[in-house]
Amino acid sequence: MTARTFSFEFFPPKTPEGMDKLRDVRSQLATLHPKFFSVTFGAGGSTRDHSLATVLDIQHAGLEAAPHLSCIGSTRDNIRAILGEYQSNNIRHIVALRGDLPSGMASAGEFRYANELVEFIRNETGDWFNIEVAAYPEVHPQAKSAQDDLMSFKRKMDAGANAAITQYFFNADAYFAFVDDCAKLGITAPIVPGIMPIGNFSQLARFSDACGAEIPRWMRKKLEAYNDDIDSIRAYGLDVVTALCERLLANNAPGLHFYTMNQSAATMEIWRRLGL
Repeated sequence: MTARTFSFEFFPPKTPEGMDKLRDVRSQLATLHPKFFSVTFGAGGSTRDHSLATVLDIQHAGLEAAPHLSCIGSTRDNIRAILGEYQSNNIRHIVALRGDLPSGMASAGEFRYANELVEFIRNETGDWFNIEVAAYPEVHPQAKSAQDDLMSFKRKMDAGANAAITQYFFNADAYFAFVDDCAKLGITAPIVPGIMPIGNFSQLARFSDACGAEIPRWMRKKLEAYNDDIDSIRAYGLDVVTALCERLLANNAPGLHFYTMNQSAATMEIWRRLGL
């Protein structure tokens, strides 16, 4: 079996204080020796400069950075310039996404789907980049059907993606079923589960409603019952997410990708409990 890939995701801070705080978080998480740190890219590239600064900061610390690149609202020239910037800084890893159209922006730009972005990156840069794409075990919220979503994922892989990272989920069966469906289509590339540590229930509920990640009813009811008892929410969240990770790894998931929310404590505790 190939080595498992463990990785951590950050969003770019908007202030110098935020950057200092993130450096502390990153240095704590770096002790776990992840394969890479990914950095998100705002809608329509709205955080482009912050994203680049964060990526270069990770790179200069001697760690592997994987910037997200979303194409909606972008032009070919714009994406070409960003790719050139990353190449000149010896960044070899990209998470290629469709992204969301920022509110108030009328045009979707020159790309409509992530497979078009993957194809463009390959045509422009050959094999320079290791390209990851997104996968949705519980179906993308805008997909017409589960089958439609599966075919759009296949198009991304066929366009030249090396691997995928899933949207976070709490239902392991949805992930296993998705991987099985992909295998039937001949997709053999690693599909790494995205993991969301639970620290704040109202924030989690808001994110989940927006991205189509289901919080199972039994879990939602339990979390709601804690009200504002943050300690109980975190303790329960650690138990649930650790058990999820254990099951995924026991059933040969190719790694784990943690959505850290620029925090280290929960991720490090899950890591410790998993004995990684």
